[in-house]
Amino acid sequence: MSLAYRANADFAKLNHPMRVPLSAEIHSRPFLQLQPPESLTHFALYLQQDQPSRQNHRSSQHQILEQLCMHYGVAVPHPQARYFFHDFGRFRLKWECHTEFATYTFVERGDPDLDCRTAFERMPVQHVPHEWLAGLHGKIIVAAHVLLCKAADDDAEFAASLRDLYQGKSLVGSSTGGNAEVWTDFLIHPDGFSRFVVRDQHLREFQPGRLAGRLLEIETYRMMALLGLPQAEATQPALNGIESELADLTATLVKNNANGDQDMLHRITSLAAQLEKISVNNSYRFAASQAYFNLVQSRIQELREVRIPGTPTLAEFMGRRLAPAMNTCTSVAQRQEALAKRIARTNDLLRTRVGIEQEQQNRKILQSLDARAAQQLRLQQAVEGLSVAAISYYTLGLVGYVGKALKASGTPVNPDLMTGIAVPLVIGAVWLGLRRLHHQLSSKH
Repeated sequence: MSLAYRANADFAKLNHPMRVPLSAEIHSRPFLQLQPPESLTHFALYLQQDQPSRQNHRSSQHQILEQLCMHYGVAVPHPQARYFFHDFGRFRLKWECHTEFATYTFVERGDPDLDCRTAFERMPVQHVPHEWLAGLHGKIIVAAHVLLCKAADDDAEFAASLRDLYQGKSLVGSSTGGNAEVWTDFLIHPDGFSRFVVRDQHLREFQPGRLAGRLLEIETYRMMALLGLPQAEATQPALNGIESELADLTATLVKNNANGDQDMLHRITSLAAQLEKISVNNSYRFAASQAYFNLVQSRIQELREVRIPGTPTLAEFMGRRLAPAMNTCTSVAQRQEALAKRIARTNDLLRTRVGIEQEQQNRKILQSLDARAAQQLRLQQAVEGLSVAAISYYTLGLVGYVGKALKASGTPVNPDLMTGIAVPLVIGAVWLGLRRLHHQLSSKH
């Protein structure tokens, strides 16, 4: 074993376990290397699940890729792979697995003499197995064709071909730093695909692949961002109902009617539970839509667009069409938060009123307990007086018996006189004894 190899092996042991995977992460999705003319067919597959699980999503997407690879007898990538590229001969395939979707980009070398009006009839999708395409039913969220062609000398002919290609609809286009022109209408055409035309003017070696990749990312992230709009629109009627019921509860609370506090508290708790359920269902989708929208804006900025006279740029189109949809999602999310705060404030007010009423009831109970304690004290004092009389009476009876016994034994004692003299002494002693016993018991408690 050489010293260099041994040194490298020893140094590899010093690496953090995540150093190599983290370093490879930024290189996991390279751009395609394209040279005009090229034609691309792009699919984005979205597998909707009740509870999104990244592991289940990746496994499902790998199964779809595995079916395609097995059709051509190609080795399937590792189950944990998130990127795959292979040259199938008639076309090249680039596959990427993202958090919520996976993309399939089929690339075929184009015909230099083919006009762009007919080029979209011979895209790489014609080489994809029909059985595999049929198995994607309900999964395709994006389907797009990209035509990458060299700039011709006759601009008028190219403009006429664009009008025929997009059937006179409103075009969106721009010059990307003076090196290329990008044209699209962001519409789904009768063949089921949206169309992009990239006219190469002075693109360098790796620029065509980066430009095509950014356009496909814009289209994919645009559609993924719009997934939040139907959910936002469907949420608004439920929020209207919650707002209306909350307004009724607040009006009832203002009337200061304490008889139905428990019913109001139950209704407010029910409203809070309904809103929390809506927020939980929407929070992930709205956050994802905002993240995708930010990616769309970032990719458009990377194009460094220059306006083509008379044609709106991609940034203008997204600002006029996509931004309002994202603002709707944002407004619904903010409305949910505002409603949650209003419900919490109403709940606090009701609980405060219930607490004050309970304090008043407790005060009345304490007052009644004080009155009962005073009555019990007076009753106890009366009982103590009777107890003194009864104990003194029986004690004096015993004193009388003692006097009679002494007289019978020959002692010159008058029992009646002895009993009369003992009366105040016995009463005083009994009273003092009871008072002392009462103080001892009170001090113990």
